[in-house]
Amino acid sequence: MTRPTVYDVAKEAGVSIATVSYAFAKPDRVKRETLQRVLEIADRLGYVPSASARGLAKGATRAIGVYAFDYLIDSRGPGAGDLKVPLDLNARHFPLHSDEVRRGVELECRAAGYAVMIGSGSRLDHVPQIIDVAGRVDALITFANVASDSALDQIAARIPVVELGGRASSATRMTVAVNNREAMAALVEHLVGVHQHRDLMYVGRPHTHEMTERLHGFEDTITRHGLAANLVLESSPARDPLTRNSVSAVIASGHLPDAFVCATDQEALVVIDAVTEAGLRVPADVAVTGFDGILAGRMVQPILTTVRQPMEETGRVAVQKLLAALDPSRARVEDLDVEPLTGILAVGGTCGC
Repeated sequence: MTRPTVYDVAKEAGVSIATVSYAFAKPDRVKRETLQRVLEIADRLGYVPSASARGLAKGATRAIGVYAFDYLIDSRGPGAGDLKVPLDLNARHFPLHSDEVRRGVELECRAAGYAVMIGSGSRLDHVPQIIDVAGRVDALITFANVASDSALDQIAARIPVVELGGRASSATRMTVAVNNREAMAALVEHLVGVHQHRDLMYVGRPHTHEMTERLHGFEDTITRHGLAANLVLESSPARDPLTRNSVSAVIASGHLPDAFVCATDQEALVVIDAVTEAGLRVPADVAVTGFDGILAGRMVQPILTTVRQPMEETGRVAVQKLLAALDPSRARVEDLDVEPLTGILAVGGTCGC
């Protein structure tokens, strides 16, 4: 099957090849209606700009792309991309889990003699940014939920792709697995077994596979001990006011759980703020736990009890998988089957220890 070219997209869209190139490289220089038409046609034809089409020798860039969801980008439409800090984002949470993983990618690429191209966006639908990054590199690492399945499948048809936090590896996309379910179960077991907590409330939304696994780990342990699973799903690590309002409503209801078990450290820190502002104490009145092990959790007093993810290792293993896919003589992907990577319970003071 012949791969579609920039000429095919330009012909069907009725524009020049330069316009097609700008649609991916500089979308702000293309009229909105033209940009939309070009992207729709590119999607339908399965077109992805290639590195060789950009004049790179043999189509090999010796670069790996990393694409993440960026909380600092306010993107209201095609071509938009003004950088600003949203009013509902607490800057103390940085560096994030994704930043630590990206560091692992950079370290492993440096050791292998590869450059790293970093891209990010704030929309979940097909946007030209991720396609543009994919067209400039030999392989791509993405975080779950940053692009549609169709966009990732389109990219994976041309270059190797690792989707972090995705489901099990498929014929088109690989992933790096972390024991989210088992690690969350171990954390909840600590709260129930060591601290004898019986009324636990989960704070988080299962919007990705790894977040769903964390919720399942919570439910597994609660069910095993014959306890009721209380859920607060109106929460997001990117929307502090949403989390704060949900937890404040629980506190105002007069039914305070023994512990708030949060899907991420970001949400846990917001929960601690809401509890403190209500005149309550952590952990004397209510315990709070997180998940990820970001630096901000170690900067609060008492230190946040959490699961510390192998963030740097996740980035390194993702690169190793891609290098094996690019050059099978280096190693087989199956030989890198060191997964699932292990998240470790990191006991601080917010659980009562």
